[in-house]
Amino acid sequence: MTDTRTERKLHALAAAARQDLVAPMAGFVDLAGVREAVEDLTKAFAPLGRVQHTVAAKACGLAPLLRFLGDLGVDAEVASPGETAVAEAAGLRGARLVLDSPAKTTAELAHALAEGTAVNADNFQELARLDALVGPTPPRSVLGVRVNPQVGTGRIGDTSTATATSKFGIPLRDNGNRALLRDAFARRPWLTRLHVHVGSQGCPPELMAEGVAAVYELAEEINASTGHRQVTSIDLGGGLPVDFTSAAGGPTYADYVATLLDRVPALADGRYSYVTEFGRSLLAKNGFLVSAVEYTKVAGGRHIAVTHAGAQVAARTVLQPEHWPLRLGAFDAAGVPKTGPEVPQDIAGPLCFAGDLLARERPLPLLAPGDLVVAHDTGAYYFGAHYAYNTLPRPAVHGFTVSERGEVRFTPIRRAQSLTELVADAGAEYVGALPRA
Repeated sequence: MTDTRTERKLHALAAAARQDLVAPMAGFVDLAGVREAVEDLTKAFAPLGRVQHTVAAKACGLAPLLRFLGDLGVDAEVASPGETAVAEAAGLRGARLVLDSPAKTTAELAHALAEGTAVNADNFQELARLDALVGPTPPRSVLGVRVNPQVGTGRIGDTSTATATSKFGIPLRDNGNRALLRDAFARRPWLTRLHVHVGSQGCPPELMAEGVAAVYELAEEINASTGHRQVTSIDLGGGLPVDFTSAAGGPTYADYVATLLDRVPALADGRYSYVTEFGRSLLAKNGFLVSAVEYTKVAGGRHIAVTHAGAQVAARTVLQPEHWPLRLGAFDAAGVPKTGPEVPQDIAGPLCFAGDLLARERPLPLLAPGDLVVAHDTGAYYFGAHYAYNTLPRPAVHGFTVSERGEVRFTPIRRAQSLTELVADAGAEYVGALPRA
């Protein structure tokens, strides 16, 4: 699939250059690649029986893409009022949504219950809020509790959510919490789900499986304590890591399911249904950013290519390059791969701080103004999560398909943000409202 994906990308780049879709920067989504990823996901999890697959909206919560995934049978995991509103606008609502957030307001919870949206409560205080909202009538929503299994830290601390002191979920190993969780379920017959998410990127499948095992054991313990199968479903979270250093995808869904079943064979016995919340592993390899090279220069003997792609679209890569490296490609203005000797170059973004670099001393064919730089594997968390430093506009995003004859069809997913919209975001309607000095 990797070779086919690369071939589609090359066709799309050349077509985008011909149609002037890049200037000065744009994102692209390989729709066939997304479809293939969904097929791999559903096939891999088939041994577990009943599984609701959701996409983590935070990964790339653009409404047309959520609709596309929804048509493929993938629902959405949302973690804010904005993500909820976008998913609902895309036609995913009610039972097709799972609400996860450590800071849900009473209004968010009430909306979820009214819609029949599944909710994973983050803490005991949130359960108390649900007590006041649920009332005597059994809710339409599937309601559960997020548990922090405290199984350890992955390679990236900032994205590891099952540490001893994580802000997410109820810490399972803290004194008394197992008993408190058993009691919480015993007193709330409408609690029927447990949720676990060990982290994303940097967390190996083995660590993820340890978290699932801890929550599976808790589900069995709760059901034994209540005397019936009160917990009927387990939300397995997401977080399967992606290999950003090569065209390979990293661990596959089939690899992960094999790891899960090796650790907890009973997952496949049909007693529970499951939810997944993958985002990066579904989308990252199926999207890329393209930026024009505006200027080139040499400073202190180092070649620098100034592009339009910096921290506003790649904040993690710029600020934590050791954890979030990106593969970069050099192309000419026609979208053809550049050849020639590779020269170490800094690939700089447009933001006004010296560290705004996609890469430092990256060996690439020497870039010139008008060339294109492609940031591969950016279909998740890059053009979907904009950082508004320097008031730079969000780039356009295009979906594409490639026919067997190499013909490319582009479909708009998001238009580029206009200067008028930027000015409005900057409070233009209140110009003159402040008292004059």
